[in-house]
Amino acid sequence: MLVDEVEVSIKGGDGGAGIVAWAKPPLRGPSGGSGGRGGDIYARAVNDLMLLRQFVVKKTATAESGKRGQINQKTGRDGKDIELVLPTGSVISDIDTGESWELNHAGEKIKLCAGGNGGRGNYELRSAILTTPKVAKQGGRAQERRIRIVLKLVADFGLIGLPNAGKSSLLNELTAAKAPVAQYPFTTLSPNLGALNKKIIADIPGLIEGASKGKGLGIKFLKHIEKVGLLLHCMAAESEDIVKDYKTVRQELGQYSGELVKKPEIILLTKADLVEEKQLQRQVNKLKKLNPKVHPVSIYDWDSIESLKTELTGKTGTGGNE
Repeated sequence: MLVDEVEVSIKGGDGGAGIVAWAKPPLRGPSGGSGGRGGDIYARAVNDLMLLRQFVVKKTATAESGKRGQINQKTGRDGKDIELVLPTGSVISDIDTGESWELNHAGEKIKLCAGGNGGRGNYELRSAILTTPKVAKQGGRAQERRIRIVLKLVADFGLIGLPNAGKSSLLNELTAAKAPVAQYPFTTLSPNLGALNKKIIADIPGLIEGASKGKGLGIKFLKHIEKVGLLLHCMAAESEDIVKDYKTVRQELGQYSGELVKKPEIILLTKADLVEEKQLQRQVNKLKKLNPKVHPVSIYDWDSIESLKTELTGKTGTGGNE
């Protein structure tokens, strides 16, 4: 199951302590080395949507601390950095400060926590006034954060609509996906993905009236629509009030974010095989008053599926009305 939101406590490595040491005769004098620097924590993006599952059990990450200084002016070894490998599309926010970062491209890397500086040994603390310091400095404390990681799917197309509008069935037909399908609402409990000619289609779990306020599956999946290039709004042809159904979904999108309703949209009139031709045309006519781009489709109608594939593969999926 896709995990798309986690909270993790992270901490860089503390700096190693400097030491007090003395050179052996005949050299004499201070020779205590400084401590090594603590490791940093980075986040790096890769194309694997399931990576947030690693934090379901392990909710902390700490980089290695620097080692203590050594005799003969030797600096302790620096602590090793660590990487949090996260899915492309991750949005990271500091729960306490509100700082945020986004990983939008595979290979992108950002620093989240800095390690502490190493403490100075008595060799580095010497001066013209204090030639034989008898103290050393402790290593610096590392940066700590409590972070929230939210995955927002980076897809070309997003299948949206009310529960049981045929989104998962359509995804399976358009791609090699094997999303679960059943004749009851909320079969899809997490987003499903499929690829059509290297373009990614995301099946977003069904919305209901009040979803933007937390009803049904709430806003849990609305965030996945934010980075989608083109909305494929699925409407069941058998709907008794197809205009109301359309406006319900559009209203929830707008209440969640005004940017969502600005995205380009195609209406897919699904389950076209379940109604007579005259009824289908009436539904098309109603919807065209709301959006001129209406495509009747049925998973049992090869021509309608192939026509839709042609339509989608000609799209760039990068946003903007055509």
